[in-house]
Amino acid sequence: MNRVVVAKQSASTSLGASLQQICPRLYACECAITEIRGFSTAMLSCHVAGLIHPSPEIEHEQDSVCRLMLPVLNQIGTLPQQTYVIWTGIKADADYVESQFEDRPRPLRYLPQHYREWVCRFFGLPQDQGMEVNAACASSTYGLALAAEMIRRDEQTAVLVCAADPVSRFIFTGFAALRALSPTTCRPFDVKRDGLLIGEGAFAMFLVSESFAELEKYEPLAVLSGWGMANDANHITAPARDGSGLIRAINAALRSAEMEPHEVQAFCAHGTGTVYNDGMELTVVESIFGDRRFPIFSIKGAIGHTMGAAGGIEAAVCICAMHDRTVPATAGLANEEKRAAGRVSALSQSFAGNNMLTTNSGFGGCNAALIFRNP
Repeated sequence: MNRVVVAKQSASTSLGASLQQICPRLYACECAITEIRGFSTAMLSCHVAGLIHPSPEIEHEQDSVCRLMLPVLNQIGTLPQQTYVIWTGIKADADYVESQFEDRPRPLRYLPQHYREWVCRFFGLPQDQGMEVNAACASSTYGLALAAEMIRRDEQTAVLVCAADPVSRFIFTGFAALRALSPTTCRPFDVKRDGLLIGEGAFAMFLVSESFAELEKYEPLAVLSGWGMANDANHITAPARDGSGLIRAINAALRSAEMEPHEVQAFCAHGTGTVYNDGMELTVVESIFGDRRFPIFSIKGAIGHTMGAAGGIEAAVCICAMHDRTVPATAGLANEEKRAAGRVSALSQSFAGNNMLTTNSGFGGCNAALIFRNP
């Protein structure tokens, strides 16, 4: 079966418009959470988010998703005509919903299909060449796993997975209604963690078979060697306390990569900063890795939770971290939970850089895991 390699990648967050800007700031434990000015939060307990300010050359673009996505697509460059496109953004319809109650034009695009077709047109690809994935906040991780499976099975030779999700009044107030937002700051794995913060973000990752990479002379950035997906069917929003779904997803990824747990060198966790998510992930770590101490981190304290784009952004950061042999710091961490001690740190950590596990979980019991190797 084909090996799956990452040929190109790009991302944009509140920490920067490229991975070259984002990663050094993550290593330095910088935080890019700022006050929301686009809509009123006066009646809410949270007033901040990770916001991206568009560059002047794209301010004319009225669609908030396209504004986030354009700089990322521009960094990818050209793509071969057979490229299959998987769109994993999940909250684009928020602009459409809001426009019906505000005095402004309704956006032309608002369904995931519209944005996938727009991406296809951007690259000059057939518009029926692709699919959309919505697995809540694990969407991009699911999309990358599906892309890898298609390539491994020789169903596709080249797949672009991409997403962008903005911070909107609709989404922000929805999470506020769930009492999921922190009134202070996002503190992944901290004993005083009290909720997540939302962030804007976009990413694109171009996966190809190893044989196609050699043919087209793509220099592999990483090998996506393992993936797994599982649903714990526990609750519409809450994760299973025992981490059963995430355990199955990670074990499937390990089998796919032909690895043992002790071989995993670092772990990019979902790490939302909520009491139940972080507790569930630490339970999973103990179940799979025992008492072993190795680097674990979350980037959501630095940029917020970027919804459907989160898994893709985190995957791209993992690849950069392997190249730099540096595990990013976990921003917001002050006093780590006992089970996180010796694993999670507010300082960047060095590691061998040979492989990294990354996972995401989402509403409805979605769980997915990816394992990247340095080529």
